[in-house]
Amino acid sequence: MENNRSENLSRLSYTSTSINDPYYLEYKYLFPDLKNAVINYASGDVLDIGCGNKPYLSFFEGKIKTYAGCDIVQSNQNLVDIICPATDIPLPDACKDTVFNTQVLEHVADHKKLLSEAYRILRPGGHLILSCPMCWEHHEVPYDFFRFTKHGLEYLLQERGFETIYIKPNGGKWALVGQVFLNSIRASFEKKSWKRSLFKNLYFLFRIKWLVNVFFGWLDKKDFDDSATLNFVLVARKP
Repeated sequence: MENNRSENLSRLSYTSTSINDPYYLEYKYLFPDLKNAVINYASGDVLDIGCGNKPYLSFFEGKIKTYAGCDIVQSNQNLVDIICPATDIPLPDACKDTVFNTQVLEHVADHKKLLSEAYRILRPGGHLILSCPMCWEHHEVPYDFFRFTKHGLEYLLQERGFETIYIKPNGGKWALVGQVFLNSIRASFEKKSWKRSLFKNLYFLFRIKWLVNVFFGWLDKKDFDDSATLNFVLVARKP
């Protein structure tokens, strides 16, 4: 597919969250799960595929030799080292010890080719650390193609030659419900009318975001069920 994405796109640039973050119920699981994966499995020379603003670079400090990032377009902070498609990365075979790929797989039409490139670039014994959504609304349209289940990810990894170490859901069904509820409310604010303006004012006045984050975060802890989740973090190994 021809790339028509705009240059200097705004990208994630932080790796900590608070109860006042509109994406708190997603990030409270995603950030620590990614950090634990990096601490336990990242090493040597790292390639971040779809790096954007390299928000997770600090996770790697003191653990690796080199860190480079590639992306389809330059980020708004000008931090992309290699401009290229994720399916055609201009690097030699077996040149990296770790491939890192977060919230990108759903945006690549030929996602199997992305995984093949990750496999090709990794040295034997190297690790792929990846995250992707199971449930989220359309975003970065029209470049939003897929959502993934645990079993679908297992199949894709095996098909490409990887050994799956683990696939971890980021939170459970209640975190998903709360996050999607907040996303839906914010999306409704984009449509202009006096009723929506009134609702928006009440939303901020009564701290609905804070109440939803607190309640659904508590409920997810008390009644945890990962049969439905927002995202997965996985680690796989090239034999």
